[in-house]
Amino acid sequence: MIENTSVLYLCCPLLLGPTLLFEKLSKGGEAPRRFYACSACRDRKDCNFFQWEDEKVSEERLKARKSENQLKRVGFTQQQQCNRFVKFASLAVHEKRFCQDCQLLLLPAEHGAHSAHSCAAVSTAQLRRPSTLLRPLENKKSYAQYLFTERSAHFLLDTVTALGYNMVLCVGTPRLHEFIKLRNLEEKQPLIKSLLLDIDYRYAQFYKQEEFCHYNMFNHHFFNGESSSAVLQAFLTESQEERVVMVADPPFGGLVKPLAHSFTLMSQTWRKLQNSDADMPMIWIFPYFFEPRILECFPSFAMLDYQVDYDNHPLYKHGKTGRKQSPVRLFTNISAKDFILPKDEGYRLCSVCERYVWSLNKHCNKCNLCPSKDGREWKHCSLCEKCVKPSWKHCTTCERCCLPEHPCSQSDETPGCFTCGSLKHKRRAGKEAVFVSGGSGPDGLKPPSRRERLKQFMTGVGGVGHNLSCTPQNPGGVQVLEGG
Repeated sequence: MIENTSVLYLCCPLLLGPTLLFEKLSKGGEAPRRFYACSACRDRKDCNFFQWEDEKVSEERLKARKSENQLKRVGFTQQQQCNRFVKFASLAVHEKRFCQDCQLLLLPAEHGAHSAHSCAAVSTAQLRRPSTLLRPLENKKSYAQYLFTERSAHFLLDTVTALGYNMVLCVGTPRLHEFIKLRNLEEKQPLIKSLLLDIDYRYAQFYKQEEFCHYNMFNHHFFNGESSSAVLQAFLTESQEERVVMVADPPFGGLVKPLAHSFTLMSQTWRKLQNSDADMPMIWIFPYFFEPRILECFPSFAMLDYQVDYDNHPLYKHGKTGRKQSPVRLFTNISAKDFILPKDEGYRLCSVCERYVWSLNKHCNKCNLCPSKDGREWKHCSLCEKCVKPSWKHCTTCERCCLPEHPCSQSDETPGCFTCGSLKHKRRAGKEAVFVSGGSGPDGLKPPSRRERLKQFMTGVGGVGHNLSCTPQNPGGVQVLEGG
């Protein structure tokens, strides 16, 4: 990532903070060209923000953009939300109402204005569990919101407690934040302090300012400016006397490099306050197939076999087998040997690796590790000299293991990446947009073609943002869109 020196502009029309800087590559002699686009939306219909890096913006356009941004701002400040919650909590039970259409806690004077909406009574238990009251965001191409099952939330909470952490920085994990607060109400020792950083501003209705910050993890943007960043600073400052861990659960289609950049900035802040060379302890929850990209950014991380499942996801459920299992795993810089995975859920201790693994992840003496990534039992290929998926077979033409029906003899494509020359990944010829840097800039992308949208949706990449730069120094960038 390059250092950004541009003037910060808000991303139109969703106000998701500073945009990211991308680079459009081509195989021919054309020079790459950089542009700014939204940090948090994969689909340009959600946010059509676009501007070339060298483009001059007229005063009229800047004024129009500013006016549109003003219209999109939230109705209440965070301080006002806190004051409203104090009043709401003191109301009689029959006066506590929640507008399901507006996703808003209602004070008695507001009941009439929402009489035509779908409203419901709110219990004390629901106020303590706002994730059960709020409707999960379901836009898969921008910021879909999947919530931990109680099984996974309890495992995470029990794990950080067993590891001795008494401060938890919850980045995009509202349900874990809830469980911590509920545990504290039960006065279980030790008490755990938590801070929720989340892009969903609706949670500001339920928490104090020192408990919630409106935050975009893809560009490290605090929507309330210095007041919110000061909350994080104070939280990490307090951790000088305590043990803190960050638990992050980004959207599955999110770009690894911008996320890693944000997490690194938080870790650097913590290191300065601790006067330490060590990184802040982190648990990053993400699908297993992103392991190479995460390890590229954080070489000290290791992937655990624990399968995270979600209440409102149609596929990522506990108890399924084979390829139907949840692909979501824990990546962490905490020693894998310290994590005790539940035996009653199918995990076992590998005495050779000295860590807990999934029951079907059998130790390979030739590789000297438990190789499975997807929950199935892998097999060793003596020709490739490594373990591979059970459905793969060695192809003498390709000289590697792959699916039996792969069209190796029919393909005319040049192997490897045309940009960096690496044989470890592919990038099709033609123009592509790749992520360059965290940045800013202001609008106007034309909607992508149906083919582009389908590819983005099916591959699940480019999720929040566009992509990584693929160069000989940084191979493996994910292709997101093509031009031409």
